[in-house]
Amino acid sequence: MYVEVIVGKGVGKGASLLTYFSSLSVSPGMIVEVPLMRGKTPAVVYKKVAQPDFSCKEITRILYSKPLPKHLVETAKWMSEYYATPLSGVMGMILPTGVLKKRRNRGITEQYRTALGNTISEPSVPLNPSQKNALKQLQEAPGGTKLLFGVTGSGKTNIYLTEASRALSGQKSVVLLVPEIALTGQLVKVFKDTFGEIVTVIHSKQTEVERQQIFDSLLYKEEPRIVIGPRSALFAPLDDLGLIIIDEEHESTYYQENTPKYSAIRVASKMADFLECPCILGSATPAIEDFYLAKKRDSLVILSEKAKDTAIKPEVSIIDFKNRDEFSKNRYFSNSLLKAIDNNLKQGRQTLIFHNRRGSSPLTVCDNCGEELLCPNCYLPLTLHVDTYEMRCHTCGYKTKVPTNCPHCGGAGLIHKGFGTKLLENELSKLFPKARVKRFDADNKKGEGLDEIYSSVRDGDVDILVGTQTLAKGLDLPLLATVGIVQADAGLSLPDFSAEERVFQLITQVMGRVGRGHQAKAEVFIQTYRPEHPVLSFAVKEDYLGFSEYLLKTRKKSGFPPFLFVAKVSVTAKTEQTAIRKIREAARKFSSDKRLFVSPPLPAFHERTARGFTWGIVVRATSRKALIENFSNLDANFHASLDLPSLL
Repeated sequence: MYVEVIVGKGVGKGASLLTYFSSLSVSPGMIVEVPLMRGKTPAVVYKKVAQPDFSCKEITRILYSKPLPKHLVETAKWMSEYYATPLSGVMGMILPTGVLKKRRNRGITEQYRTALGNTISEPSVPLNPSQKNALKQLQEAPGGTKLLFGVTGSGKTNIYLTEASRALSGQKSVVLLVPEIALTGQLVKVFKDTFGEIVTVIHSKQTEVERQQIFDSLLYKEEPRIVIGPRSALFAPLDDLGLIIIDEEHESTYYQENTPKYSAIRVASKMADFLECPCILGSATPAIEDFYLAKKRDSLVILSEKAKDTAIKPEVSIIDFKNRDEFSKNRYFSNSLLKAIDNNLKQGRQTLIFHNRRGSSPLTVCDNCGEELLCPNCYLPLTLHVDTYEMRCHTCGYKTKVPTNCPHCGGAGLIHKGFGTKLLENELSKLFPKARVKRFDADNKKGEGLDEIYSSVRDGDVDILVGTQTLAKGLDLPLLATVGIVQADAGLSLPDFSAEERVFQLITQVMGRVGRGHQAKAEVFIQTYRPEHPVLSFAVKEDYLGFSEYLLKTRKKSGFPPFLFVAKVSVTAKTEQTAIRKIREAARKFSSDKRLFVSPPLPAFHERTARGFTWGIVVRATSRKALIENFSNLDANFHASLDLPSLL
């Protein structure tokens, strides 16, 4: 028997399918081991073929007796074509890392099965009239992919639970994607409390052995399951998948920036087409491309009412950083915000302070020569961390002790500028010495994360929460009465066409942590240098529809998604001169196609890394096909990378 297989190891663009001989009985989708070059690699049988006119190596062994679900193989093939990426790389991502290792109790052993019985009881999920109406619209909307646009606190989770229950009662499995497990612990808890042992959680902290055990148990399961996890959970080997839900669908974490680069939103939508099952995208601030597309296809469902009758609209104050009187007591916190914190402490209520920058100071400059302290690997500013008294690079992880003198001129006048969450935590501890202040960001040690101590935070063991976007999503604290956004305009100046959208989403999500029906009063203080900016005006009014209209007009005028397709083409080389030469040549090749609009070559945001220097071009087009064709025609010597985050 001769078969074509998809190997799970990178073999380049031109070798997506390889032919092997097999003396074993194999069928499409079966996971096998094959010899490749000087080693062995896992592979998935794609199809049987006639005997070729060249000699073939033989399949070594069958790794799993049960084939990979057909929709996963179809999805892998589609991803390779759609994202112009090697098929082997896609399949290597789907298969478990240690699949070749011989372990006991692999596969269909009872150790990894869950005895659930033959039937699944359908839990009763309470729905208000608005939720019932939204559920009806979801079920009647055309197409497989639907967008559930529900304001913060509208009860999207109850709709997810109801739809999941409906799928399970039809003996179908469910995949629920979340941006990060650490940020959505509450959602996971609700699903586990509702459905019990049939819920399987996948996350990055699991070991290779644990992830393989989960893969085995799902491949050989006998009953429908609910799989919850980040974007990789989409590739769980469920042969009866009947529903895909993507919570907080606007989050950037659904786009994989490493090869193979892909958008989990697009892949889920295509997977749902293969399976002819529903795919529900949920968000209070949908990605503008998804909102535009859903509206165009009449698959937009709006949930505009709060789930609780006691929910209130918070009192929002915009405070100008340039108003010296408001910052007479402290340079980071306005007098109004400090007064609100003091009142909350007296009444046993909590305050949330949000700033999307960790560390103590993000910039260190010499007062004598003006040079910045940069990472020797990335050439990016080092961030001061006062608690450990060291400088860190938040891109590559480089660390060094804080120098006493400037490394460039030897001067003693080093100045630390800007502020991060660690500095804010220290300031608040000084201002309110009796308050229990706790910081939540990526610098938390094991056991200190919000998901790990959520119960104690919910019970009021923390008075003031300080943090980054860790605090912005899915957080429901009964004692929380005040939110302070320290510098709301921090991301508006980034050189990215989606900067305004991200700032609006973040502010709206943070504001949504209060006014959820637990407290009689809710306050939000937005500190900014640009109080008149339209993004802040729309966010304060919680007016997504108005903001989407404003943003679509801006995007149409400037020629950005969803009106034109945009791709980033980058080249990395050991020397800067080589990178510039290659990207200029690539720009000339792309510019020869009149369907494309090509930017001048520019250094990447992270120009220098351990791999070398990266330069790129931004290519816009009215045709997605034109982008893929031109990239595919680049010579392999370019070592170019294609980034398609904004393509529908």
